[in-house]
Amino acid sequence: MFDGLQDKLSHVFSALRGEGRVTEEALNSALRQIRLALLEADVHIRVVKPFIERVKEQAKGQKVLESLSAAQQVVKIVRDELTLLLGEEGGELRPEKHPAVVLMCGLQGSGKTTTSGKLAKRLKGQGRHPLLVAGDLQRAAAVDQLIQVGAQVEVPVVAPEPGEDVHRLASRALKVARDRGHDMVIFDTAGRLHVDTDLMDELQRLVGALTPQEIFFVADSMTGQDAVRSAEQFAQTLALTGVILTKLDGDSRGGAALSIRTVTKLPIRFVGVGEKLEDLELFHPQRMAGRMIGMGDVMSLIEKAEQGLDRSEAERLAKRMARKEFTLEDLRDQLRAMRKMGPLADMLKLLPKTGPLKGFDAAQVDEGQFRRIEAIINSMTPKERRLPQLLNGSRKRRVAKGSGTSVMEINRLLKQYKMMRKLMKGARGKWLRRAFGGQMGPMLGG
Repeated sequence: MFDGLQDKLSHVFSALRGEGRVTEEALNSALRQIRLALLEADVHIRVVKPFIERVKEQAKGQKVLESLSAAQQVVKIVRDELTLLLGEEGGELRPEKHPAVVLMCGLQGSGKTTTSGKLAKRLKGQGRHPLLVAGDLQRAAAVDQLIQVGAQVEVPVVAPEPGEDVHRLASRALKVARDRGHDMVIFDTAGRLHVDTDLMDELQRLVGALTPQEIFFVADSMTGQDAVRSAEQFAQTLALTGVILTKLDGDSRGGAALSIRTVTKLPIRFVGVGEKLEDLELFHPQRMAGRMIGMGDVMSLIEKAEQGLDRSEAERLAKRMARKEFTLEDLRDQLRAMRKMGPLADMLKLLPKTGPLKGFDAAQVDEGQFRRIEAIINSMTPKERRLPQLLNGSRKRRVAKGSGTSVMEINRLLKQYKMMRKLMKGARGKWLRRAFGGQMGPMLGG
């Protein structure tokens, strides 16, 4: 997410920090590089120019150039201005009437159907009773796709009957929702490869028939300015209430996210951050701005950790660490808990790109290594897991054979384990245990 923009901005800030006191010449040079980085990230020129002017005005107005911490202040100004560009915090859906209708619109290929399922899953997890409606009658297999998604999230789907047009489908879906007690109706609509009159006329008639509480424009963040232009065109015809950005986990340059709020005046409400149906998050502008400038998003990481771990198990591990009783079995349990949080590379991307992680490429993380570690530990006897000092040459060869690994890999694991135990004794280990309930130790231990 925003890797290219993040790398460029981090490089600019690193150069500023190396200046000591920041001169006006160095500041102007940094701002030129920031401007270029934003344009290369496909941020709209209408957004970039005033953004750079505001940063420059604040940097000079706050006497940053005379400060001993000028570089840090410039970073803060840029982060704050990026946050303002991104707009307000996203908010959960609250039905104002029963049933409340959410109309999903956007161009073909933006991810409307999958996002409809993700939204339904999120609502169901909050105790709501959503109903999905397969209203995309243009794209082949769109109805079948939503039926499959509905089955995965265990949310019923109203599909069109033979010969039924989208407007009769809308009327029937509302009746089904009332009869069955659904409080939210998520209506998936047809898209086109471009905005056309037929598409907008159909959507306007649907709005009249459904009187939706929310009309979301679903935008593919990877299409950059195309997504912004499409959103602007939709907003001229429909009373959109917000934007859902999809595919932020892909090769997103950041242009759509940074431009769409300013150009369309629409708030970004949710963001899609992965292919799984639970990968839909509330939009947090300050967190996203932090990611863009390499400051990470520790709050999102903590939330993922809390969702993936068992609280009682985390407390048990933390107590064992405090008593210096952390064993290889505990390490294995941590690895299993971490894997529930999602791909490790995605977790590492949320950490600040400073200190020990400066220059670290999360994409290079070998997920298979963690499966091999678990296989090694499982191939040991319970006593060997508790007392790894018992592992002599012959025992290591037996474990290597049983796990399909090598003695060299076992030695590497034992070395990492010792380093991690040492880490857990220090202040850094205490911080990790407090922040992540014992889940992040092995991630940074080797």
